[in-house]
Amino acid sequence: MSKIEVNQISSQCGSTLTIGQSGDTVTLASGATQTGFGRTGTVDWDTTAKTTGFTAVSGTGYFINTSSGAITMTLPSSPSSGDIVSFKDYANTFDTNNLTIARNGSPIGGGSTDATISVEGQSGTLIYVDGTKGWLIVNAATDADLPAPAFVTATGGTVSCCGDYKIHTFTGPGTFTVTCAGNTAGSNTVDYLVIAGGGGGAGGGGAGGGFRESKATGAPWTASPLATCTSLPVTATGYPITVGGGGALNVNTSNPGTNGSPSIFSTITSAGGGYGGGGGPGTTRPGNPGGSGGGAWSYNNPTSGTGGTGNTPPVAPPQGNNGGPIYATPCGAGAAAGGGGAGGVGVIGGGGDTGNPTGGGAGGPGVSTSISTSPVTYASGGKGYASAAPGPEPANSGNGGGGGPVGGAGVSGNNGGSGIVIIRYKYQ
Repeated sequence: MSKIEVNQISSQCGSTLTIGQSGDTVTLASGATQTGFGRTGTVDWDTTAKTTGFTAVSGTGYFINTSSGAITMTLPSSPSSGDIVSFKDYANTFDTNNLTIARNGSPIGGGSTDATISVEGQSGTLIYVDGTKGWLIVNAATDADLPAPAFVTATGGTVSCCGDYKIHTFTGPGTFTVTCAGNTAGSNTVDYLVIAGGGGGAGGGGAGGGFRESKATGAPWTASPLATCTSLPVTATGYPITVGGGGALNVNTSNPGTNGSPSIFSTITSAGGGYGGGGGPGTTRPGNPGGSGGGAWSYNNPTSGTGGTGNTPPVAPPQGNNGGPIYATPCGAGAAAGGGGAGGVGVIGGGGDTGNPTGGGAGGPGVSTSISTSPVTYASGGKGYASAAPGPEPANSGNGGGGGPVGGAGVSGNNGGSGIVIIRYKYQ
């Protein structure tokens, strides 16, 4: 290996001076610098993030951290053509605390004003062209251009975790507040269970509250047969939650019970369960429509009665089933059908004569889901009541319909059960 030491290599003006041969690599020694060769369009990145204002140096890229406040980057003074500066939003906070690029006497994009960068995750490269256009941006990007996963983040209700999922449970009114909507590389949808209040009982059983559920394909829990695989997309906003109360019992033999109240989350509304029919001697009353329909009632009346229509108003998959009808009742007898449940129709009520003293029909079954981690049965129908003795039905006769978890049976007594709203999503 030979060594040549000189202070200057020069050639005749206008001629070409070649260093090395084709395929050779010309390397500057460690610590040496060069001038006059220009740059290749790239910068050397300063990996110490800037947290206060500074003046940029050509050939350098800067990570700029505005998490504590806005920052100004001043461009080089008296720039030369080909000067280059790059920047990157270090903490993804340019949207809340902006980066100002001060032009320092030179145009930016041909204009005479400083530039403000207010896009989260923004990066860019500026090259000085000439005195007319000054600094021009030659590329720009945001973190959204990268497939980095982001996940839904939210508050509200009672929050629990199960593996990579968070679960928000609402047993009363509240707000599900999304602070980060995530993306497709992480998560940007939520699954839900929305159950309305059950219908109040009378003679006929009250119906289970409307039952609506979603489960994303491949999600690791067991959903009900009524679940849709279409999850809900979310945005960074607050979603009011309505949890329906149960319908009241019939306390007047000339009137039926009352429907349960609806439960609501975003675009999903579950209708309250229909009330059970009721009345005094000589009456036949149908059950009322609702998420599931209430059971019919007849007392000392030769007219048959129909159960309330379930899935009212209609949605797909259906949110409930019909209430049971009743047979005509002989003199002195009463009959009442069961209210519909999310898992089936209410059972027909037979004539309560001495040969069939227990003519009350069973309530329709609820359905089970483990969206809250453990299997729970929801939205069962209430059992109907039938009396073999003359006189009006007792005030606490037909059971109310189920809303929230009731262990697979209609609510004990006459009032309908309250609803519930559960929201589940992948958070990591």
